[in-house]
Amino acid sequence: MKVKTDTKEKFHAISVETEHLSANMAAELKEQLTALLQSSNRNIVLKLPLVTSLDKEAAETLVKVQQKFYEANASFVICELSAQTETFLDKENLLELMNITRTESEAWDIIQMEEIERELDEGL
Repeated sequence: MKVKTDTKEKFHAISVETEHLSANMAAELKEQLTALLQSSNRNIVLKLPLVTSLDKEAAETLVKVQQKFYEANASFVICELSAQTETFLDKENLLELMNITRTESEAWDIIQMEEIERELDEGL
């Protein structure tokens, strides 16, 4: 599986560069992403513009990865979904469980808001 990582100041933008995301590929991606929880820059923007199909298990893995990030007080936002992927996730009732935006810029906005919320929660 081909993955491109672009490290920004406050997040890693991870682009999956394949048309089909299988369960095995998602498991491999999960390992790569969760390893980033050990870094100082722990927020993830997962970009999926080229993915036009995925296994249900792969989608469920992404939901679990997102949950793991939020449990660790880190952000995980998925963006740039193809119409086919969005439709599939909606039919599988997984779309509403995911933190999804249209663009990387919107994902960055969410990360900034979530960081502010975490800082406010720490202050209480």
